[in-house]
Amino acid sequence: MTTAHPPDETRGRLLQAAFAEIYRHGFQAAGLAAILQDTGLTKGALYHYFPSKHALGLAVIDEVIQERLAGRVFRPLEEAEDPFATLLALLEQRARGVDDDTVQWGCPLNNLVQEMSPIDPDFREHLSVLLTRWQGVLQAALARAKAQGRIRADIDCEAASLFVLAAWEGCWGIAKNRQSGPVFRRCLRELRDYVRGLA
Repeated sequence: MTTAHPPDETRGRLLQAAFAEIYRHGFQAAGLAAILQDTGLTKGALYHYFPSKHALGLAVIDEVIQERLAGRVFRPLEEAEDPFATLLALLEQRARGVDDDTVQWGCPLNNLVQEMSPIDPDFREHLSVLLTRWQGVLQAALARAKAQGRIRADIDCEAASLFVLAAWEGCWGIAKNRQSGPVFRRCLRELRDYVRGLA
């Protein structure tokens, strides 16, 4: 006899297990059998919610990775009274919270960007939507900081937000290659100093 699970809980368990499997092995190497073993669910249950592995991967981007970023970066910046100080604090907080174990697997978003963007237009589009949202949040935060007089009036907020995003994700890539938390912290603190220099 199997234990019944509410539909939303079952779908959520599948998404979390898929996220973990994709994070460890990449999307192409991720195994549905491992996801099912992790959840204790049947293949029929998986296909009830997701018609294919491809659809499951896209849902991981849209729901799991996006929500993780929303909680850690997007909402804090969108809700901040002082977005400039909040951005600096987020960069410092992220630098302090990373060690060698954390950087071993890299950034889930960056991993998929590197793996799937060149080969799958659906993945490329979904990843682009998320990256565009991230840049938009950064750009809006910098524009508000400019309006508050916290950064210089000559700052191009669109260009600066693109650079911050690219550097942030680049720090992950370098640290993953080096398998080094100290490398990530040093890189992200250089980025923090760049942001400070906008004042």
